[in-house]
Amino acid sequence: MSSYPVRPATQRESKAIAEIQIQSAHQAMPGLHGDDYLASASVDKRQAFWRDAIEFSEPQVLVALAGETAGAAMVGFVGFDRSRDKGTPPTMGEIWALYVAPTHRNEGVGLALWDAAREGLLEEGCTQVTLWLALDNVRALRFFELAGFKRELNTARVAAVGGIKVQEIRLKRTLG
Repeated sequence: MSSYPVRPATQRESKAIAEIQIQSAHQAMPGLHGDDYLASASVDKRQAFWRDAIEFSEPQVLVALAGETAGAAMVGFVGFDRSRDKGTPPTMGEIWALYVAPTHRNEGVGLALWDAAREGLLEEGCTQVTLWLALDNVRALRFFELAGFKRELNTARVAAVGGIKVQEIRLKRTLG
């Protein structure tokens, strides 16, 4: 059992979610997307995205907290839903994002978020799940591979992220 409770995000938490995403990207991948991308990744833009996601549940957003008390600090979040990839069956889920505050890495926050997302995807009737990751994001690749995801080698692609070309690969696993 995780010491990090996970629950659905609220609208008022969209700014904290955006801040965790940007802080984590800066710390985990400073050279991955380039300084131009990280400089342009504003909290305001990300906050607007996550506010809409929470309002419309697309994707579903869960947050991990540093404790059970009211006002406990948010230490990570996950966004998940059905796969956005064309041609996938309705039983295919996708992790859209999973970020942990840099101050709480390697403490089980990511695992608590993954467990909660897996349960949510199962409740939605999903039998498999995918996610897209930059090949250079070694930390995230290792985490998801330890969680049972396998690289789908024929899915490698180059994606434009903030004007920077990033090599990505899709990972997949069975739920259950």
